[in-house]
Amino acid sequence: MPSDLPILYSLQHCPYAMRARVAIFRSQQPVLIRAIKLNNKPPEMLALSTKGTVPMLVLPDNLVIEESLDIILKVLNDSDPHQLLTAHGQQPLTDIIAIITEFEQGFFVAVEAYKCAKRYQEANIIECREACEVYLQKLEERLTQHTFLTADREGLLDIALMPFVRQFSKVERQWYQQSPYPKLRAWLNGYLQSAMFTKVMAKHELWVDGHKYITFGG
Repeated sequence: MPSDLPILYSLQHCPYAMRARVAIFRSQQPVLIRAIKLNNKPPEMLALSTKGTVPMLVLPDNLVIEESLDIILKVLNDSDPHQLLTAHGQQPLTDIIAIITEFEQGFFVAVEAYKCAKRYQEANIIECREACEVYLQKLEERLTQHTFLTADREGLLDIALMPFVRQFSKVERQWYQQSPYPKLRAWLNGYLQSAMFTKVMAKHELWVDGHKYITFGG
């Protein structure tokens, strides 16, 4: 058993888990990945955390990190070969984290409401979409200045927000393809068509089914 590696409990399509996997992939440091289902969480996971949410990173000393942004910062502080934590130039990292927090508290919530409005064919779907667009406009503006959100190379803000922009894009695909955000679409497509995204989204056997040690990243 490779017990010297961190363990990542993950859910394939969860955007929070997705951005943690992107950070781990970019850090080029391996972890053991344990794929779960929310209705059948492994007892090993629940023994370490009553919260029982994904992603969850368990370090070799049994320290548990349960928030996806904390996982991102941990792995990139340990290894950041692509310099994602410094892609914002002279702007303090605390400013980038503040922007991420703003989107978590606003955009992420708005996207969930938008998804529900579409799923249940609610009458307020346009209002829900417009609530998301307030944030999309900010991203489009950033991308008129840079190839990525804070610079001409990928940074922390890109990987932290990308999975949630992807979620938005899937709600009303036809509207999205014709939306007034061409730079945002090109930015997102760059991720969706990349070899990195294919590896990050690979489906793994559930831990509860086989208890196999599957390495991810590195």
